[in-house]
Amino acid sequence: MTKGFGEQVVSEDPLKEPEVYEADMDKYLEFVNFVTSDASKSSDAFLGRLTELADDGVDIQRLLTGAVGISAEGGEFMEIVKKIIFQGKPFNDDNREHMIIELGDVMWYVAQACMALNTTIDEVVMRNVSKLLKRYPEGVFDVSRSEKRAADDR
Repeated sequence: MTKGFGEQVVSEDPLKEPEVYEADMDKYLEFVNFVTSDASKSSDAFLGRLTELADDGVDIQRLLTGAVGISAEGGEFMEIVKKIIFQGKPFNDDNREHMIIELGDVMWYVAQACMALNTTIDEVVMRNVSKLLKRYPEGVFDVSRSEKRAADDR
């Protein structure tokens, strides 16, 4: 039994598939609902949270615009890359131009997020450089430093 969500069935025959999982979707959905914040499932709680954030001076419209847009446009950029790498789409001038256009859209949303955070793209870039120089002090990528980061390394 797996925490009430379903059952693992192990075959006695070593030539058959060793495990089959059967999920109890009703229990899973109950669990998902239980571990979901009120602001994610209640309009009143959501609107209340937006009011709290606005009262704290958060530019929630721009922040949300930036976050949603970066994710959506990044997905569009990734879709082109996916098709080039995995589906045989050619890496040609037209597709390169399309990726540049999508990166421009990403940058537009990055600018929205920067406005929401009262920062500049220059500051974001320089903080990124500082972070990476701290992680890679020799200025060279290192797999172990990439995987095993210091506690304060985000």
